[in-house]
Parts: sequence; C-alpha cells; structure tokens
Amino acid sequence: MDYIRGLVVNNKAGRDKGRFFVVISCDEKYADICDGKYRRLEKPKHKNIKHLSATKTVLNEEDLKSNRSVRKALAAFNNK
Repeated sequence: MDYIRGLVVNNKAGRDKGRFFVVISCDEKYADICDGKYRRLEKPKHKNIKHLSATKTVLNEEDLKSNRSVRKALAAFNNK
C-alpha cells in the first residue's frame, strides 16, 4: 500500500507498538509519523515502513494543522 500524507497507520514494532500514528511524509523506505502527543508535528518519528500497518483512513489537511487536531483525530483509534 502507498503511504501518503494523512494516512493513519498502526505501529507493529518498537516501544510504541500497538499505537496509532498519522503519516506526515514518506519516501520509498521510511515514513515520518506523529501522534500529536509524544511525537509532535515539529519532531516526527522517522520509521521504517515495514514496521507500520496501514489502515483505510486518510485524514484531511485540516486535521494535520496542529498537534491538538492530530490527537483529536487519532483518539478514536487509540481508545479501542
């Protein structure tokens, strides 16, 4: 699956395994992801895409404007 800006992904490996993030940018091998709380928009996590599992949800640009809006959009995923 193509990793595009705004895609909600689940982390499959690492200390934040099982948490949901949103893709900020991506290249062939790595994606920059954030959750608005521990990994903020100003300093996203650089993650290998083989350690991510994509969902079918893509957030719009308005949800990517601030850390608060990212947290709000991901709250439904992280509270399951």
